[in-house]
Amino acid sequence: MKNVIGKLIGFVLLLVSFVGGWFMLEFQTFNRGSLSNTTFAPLSYTIKSGANLSSVANELHQHGFMEHPRYWVWFARWEGDADKIKAGEYAIAPQMTPRQLLALFVSGKVIDYTLTIPEGWTFRQMIKALHQHDKIKKTLLDGDGKLLDNTAIMTRLRLSEKHPEGMFYPDTYHFTNNTTDVAMLQRAFKQMQQRLDDEWQNRAPNLPYKNSYEALIMASIIEKETAAAEEREQIAGVFVRRLNKRMRLQTDPTVIYGLGESFDGNIRKRDLRAMNPYNTYKIKGLPPTPIALPGGDSIYAALHPAPGKTLYFVSRGDGTHQFSVTNAEHNVAVRKYQLKKR
Repeated sequence: MKNVIGKLIGFVLLLVSFVGGWFMLEFQTFNRGSLSNTTFAPLSYTIKSGANLSSVANELHQHGFMEHPRYWVWFARWEGDADKIKAGEYAIAPQMTPRQLLALFVSGKVIDYTLTIPEGWTFRQMIKALHQHDKIKKTLLDGDGKLLDNTAIMTRLRLSEKHPEGMFYPDTYHFTNNTTDVAMLQRAFKQMQQRLDDEWQNRAPNLPYKNSYEALIMASIIEKETAAAEEREQIAGVFVRRLNKRMRLQTDPTVIYGLGESFDGNIRKRDLRAMNPYNTYKIKGLPPTPIALPGGDSIYAALHPAPGKTLYFVSRGDGTHQFSVTNAEHNVAVRKYQLKKR
């Protein structure tokens, strides 16, 4: 009887040893291999807030992205990482190992999206771009799903006392899926304030601005006047000297901004004669608000204008300008670069 029991125990131990060895071999093979034997294209997967590791593993298994979800959960518990996964959208590649997938979810390195807001855009162009991006959550809408007007948007941002134009920094922004339009605007506003404050603290002496907001207005005009980086400080110098001499700025971009949607691509004499707050051919000094989103280089130029005596400039038609000291020189340049083309 003892022999039978001994043999039975030996058999059980052998069986357990065999099963355990087989399991360990399969477990190690799982950990070292790819997530799935099924070929699939790289995909995005979102871990919802509050999701646990078991639910994530089962969902990946149901979609065919993981062969042995229980092994993965056991491995995570063994590593002490089962409770460390972070919510968000992740990029999963088929060649990833279970260890790499776990490390990704623990790291929180979610998919990064970008949106570029160019210098010189208006606020409405920026809002339109935000709402055209399918990874940005749209909240600045009325009950009918239409975009709020500027006043309502600034109220939602708790900036109701400010005009929106020029208040948001043009840049390339990185963000995660479902970032709201409000969050994006708050970031851009904060970045503009920081850049403007920094430049204002280090401004050149004897500038004709009452405050940093007037410098921002000037920067927006410079932004719209030239795309040639080397000219920005020269143009700033012209405008600053004109302000100091109480001369009108007489700059077309402000007129165009004042015309709004009625501008058809041509500035007519009646447009230059019309009295409105943005027609710098009629008003003295700066317009009441910026006319675009100025970049950092234009803000710097507005606060560091180039010295000199020039008071005029005219486009050469190649993206650069001809600068003149006197009105007579300017008229010659106008005839050379503008009237001949007509």
